[in-house]
Amino acid sequence: MRSTLLVLLILLLVCGAGPASAATPAVVRPNVIVVLVDDLGWKDLACQGSEVHETPTIDRLAASGMRFTNAYSACTVCSPSRAALMTGLYPARLHLTDWIPGHERLKATLRIPEWRRELPLEAVTVAERLKAAGYATASIGKWHLGDKDHAPDAQGFDVNVGGTDRGQPPSYHAPYRIPTLPEGARGEYLTDREAMEAQQFIRANRQEPFFLYLAHHAVHAPIEGKKIAAAKYRIKGAGMDERHANYAAMIESVDDALGKILAELDTASISDRTLVVFTSDNGGVATLADNTPLRAGKGSAYEGGVRVPLIVSWPGVVKAGSTSDVPVITCDIPATILDVTGVGGDPARPLDGVSLASVLRGGTLDRDALYWHYPHYHPGGATPHSVIRAGSLRLIHFYEDGHDELYDLAKDPGERSNLATDRAADTEALRAKLDAWLADVGAQFPTRKEAGGVPLPPEPTPSAATP
Repeated sequence: MRSTLLVLLILLLVCGAGPASAATPAVVRPNVIVVLVDDLGWKDLACQGSEVHETPTIDRLAASGMRFTNAYSACTVCSPSRAALMTGLYPARLHLTDWIPGHERLKATLRIPEWRRELPLEAVTVAERLKAAGYATASIGKWHLGDKDHAPDAQGFDVNVGGTDRGQPPSYHAPYRIPTLPEGARGEYLTDREAMEAQQFIRANRQEPFFLYLAHHAVHAPIEGKKIAAAKYRIKGAGMDERHANYAAMIESVDDALGKILAELDTASISDRTLVVFTSDNGGVATLADNTPLRAGKGSAYEGGVRVPLIVSWPGVVKAGSTSDVPVITCDIPATILDVTGVGGDPARPLDGVSLASVLRGGTLDRDALYWHYPHYHPGGATPHSVIRAGSLRLIHFYEDGHDELYDLAKDPGERSNLATDRAADTEALRAKLDAWLADVGAQFPTRKEAGGVPLPPEPTPSAATP
């Protein structure tokens, strides 16, 4: 009798354990690939409306996922946006607010603040968090966030190929003369080489979760495309000059590189568990890129300086061929990565960016405004300014004379009609929100030269709009 009861008890335990084990499958953490293009314009891709550039692979990526129509870089120049992409923090909070090493206009009205020329080591990067969670990490291509003591391998990356403190390569054709990139065969093209290095990393780490940050040097100067592709565009675009033909060829090479990476994912049978993000670090150079209908380009206070393409593909999660008009910004990318991988952030060190996971699944986002702060002069003509976008309204505050400009992007995406006087109440309310944000992030301000360098805080929010 005692033996019979013992057998029955064992059978009950085994049967009870079976369903529980089956209901607890191993969690598969997604791989993450971020492809960052340098200086890519708002309308430089066919899927964004270009009638000149050929980008079939990028278009296919957009068709497989979500294309954001109101995506922004965190700054109008590169280094601050790259810092935001690594940390999820606004450049103003990091005090890294210009391209490194920056520019100072000698005859400028204002003196720029003493800002950081590197991504501080105490700032925790998305790579550091993912690495601590068991991810293999690689930075391939442009870094531009500090010297060798602040290089990718000091910021959470296992691999650094091509990353230095430089903002552009000496040449796109080997020999490259990039200290962290072994030389290729003479004539090898840099964008192809970056894709090859990315393929090798994927191949070596296909059995474990990985984070690949592929930051192409293209399409930044020097404007050097492949000769055959440039010749094609000179024929295709009747009257296209040499510089624009080479620029178009560089964009095509970025598209080819993405094709190689996606093919590598397919070969490794891991496409279905890989999140791919494709974007730019700032708006395109106005004399080269197609930013229409946006105003100006890289280095400006206007939409052309910060509105960028953003495509996110995640098979089985993001609806194929979907679009979103939710305003999003660079800081949101690391926040999203930490969310969807389950790694999470540090509650004691909150991010400025927010996860886009709900948007990627077809939902909405609870956020009332986006912000920018650029207390610098740019060689392209921009003067120190701060910006807020809330809803369709975009307010720019200029520090030299303290005036505001207000635009309704829903009706005026080209920012041609300044509404600051006609909509004084909106101007006042947005200035108050902008001033509060600047105080919250501890923003640095330009100083008045004539006052011996006394800090120049935001002007008091006006009771009536300044024309």
